[in-house]
Amino acid sequence: MRMRTRTAMTMIIMALGTLTATAQIPAGYYASLKGKKGAELKNAVHEIIKDAKVLDYGSGSGATWDGFYSTDRASNGMVIDRYSNDERYFGSKGSSVSGMNIEHSFPKSWWGGTTNQAYKDLYNLMPCEQKINSSKSNYPMGTVTNVKTDNGCTRIGTGSNGYQLWEPADKWKGDFARGYMYMATAYQNLTWSGTQANQILTKGDYPTLKEWAYKLYIEWARTDIVDEIEIKRNNEVHKIQGNRNPYVDFPNLMEYVWGDSTAYAFDPETTVKSEDYGGGTTPGPVEVPILDIDFTTDDGGFTQSAITLPHENFNVWKTNSQYGWVANAFYNDTPHEADATLTSPDIDLTGYAKATLTFEHAVNFKKTNAPQDVLSVEIVCEGQTHKLEGIAWPAGNTWSFMSSGDISLDEFAGKTIRIAFHYTGSATENMQWEIMNMSLRGVTTQSGIDAIDTDNTGIDLTRPYDTYSIDGRKLDNTAGHKGIVIIRQGGKSVKMVM
Repeated sequence: MRMRTRTAMTMIIMALGTLTATAQIPAGYYASLKGKKGAELKNAVHEIIKDAKVLDYGSGSGATWDGFYSTDRASNGMVIDRYSNDERYFGSKGSSVSGMNIEHSFPKSWWGGTTNQAYKDLYNLMPCEQKINSSKSNYPMGTVTNVKTDNGCTRIGTGSNGYQLWEPADKWKGDFARGYMYMATAYQNLTWSGTQANQILTKGDYPTLKEWAYKLYIEWARTDIVDEIEIKRNNEVHKIQGNRNPYVDFPNLMEYVWGDSTAYAFDPETTVKSEDYGGGTTPGPVEVPILDIDFTTDDGGFTQSAITLPHENFNVWKTNSQYGWVANAFYNDTPHEADATLTSPDIDLTGYAKATLTFEHAVNFKKTNAPQDVLSVEIVCEGQTHKLEGIAWPAGNTWSFMSSGDISLDEFAGKTIRIAFHYTGSATENMQWEIMNMSLRGVTTQSGIDAIDTDNTGIDLTRPYDTYSIDGRKLDNTAGHKGIVIIRQGGKSVKMVM
């Protein structure tokens, strides 16, 4: 009996980026959100975050500027000012910075200016250059179409709706949008007053933000996703106040509260979290598994075709529970001429910028030719067959399995392919080729999601497909996702509940 040691395939998942500020969500903190949606979900979030141990307002130990020293200080000591491009630096801890104010992003006048918890909440307070702070007044945040003031970071003027508005720089729009969502949830019980407040807010627990506002902020938050600075600030404020901004922790929570998923139940255990972005400003290319097949237990849906066979009822390729797919042309203990191909089902590489194939194989009974002279791996794409190069081949005289190494399929990225293992043999050179497993990995494009179709017709989940979270993050199809996802197959993208 031939004894073999099976080498485990190692699937390398490239990190999204080095994360120095991973989210620090206490165990069970968001457990009560599971299964809720829309208004019920927003109320459940409110119950979690409504109470905070806020600092005193102002400067000095235990006050706002003391908090800013932790929440808004860059590694070089510079103040992170989201309202201007001015460079200012912190002095001693707790001291205010010359030329800067404590700015309420959600203006205090909107609830009458009472020095309540909202007045002191660090999620709503940020250091701001004095002049632009004065210019933005108590205007709502929105898209400015007629600019009156622009300091290169913050624009102030009139929007298409006729309102006086202020607009942050693109790099901060998502941050402020998630901050507004937090305030509209944590303080949904407040009574709003004044012209500006009534332009953006509604009375009551839901939706609190008016439709024009939450639609715009969702758009901004989708474009300017959570980054490391925002994650770090969320963690630092949490250390001080004891509550968190859930719209930072769960970048797609907004969709379940106000957006395109209000009819679907939210699950904090399975939904995408901010650390899944890796702390980067935009999800970069990510290598993910496309296929990972163990041929000892699964034939992978491969089919064989032959040009030449030793006998009309002879199968060159056979499955074996120990060795996977096995090919030879021995018939009646005699080597014969054979030409047979083992071919995969269609593999959809649309949505991938790169692809890499790896498999483990063994070759024995070599006579005079090298295995690569008579055996080959091919890609069938757009009616053409392409022989793959760069494969690591066994010597041909042992039963030991070895890895093929990483074989680039980059030239086929974005297309639909089939992988074919091509066996040839003769009366003088008749090797046995065994393929134990196969792995295919791909580097995703930025999103891979086209326009979402409302018609699920044509989606066949028994065929290869790609899965995305509703905010465009590529997911592993084998992870057993629950809730709403985007399925992309054959160039069509549809929203489905799994």
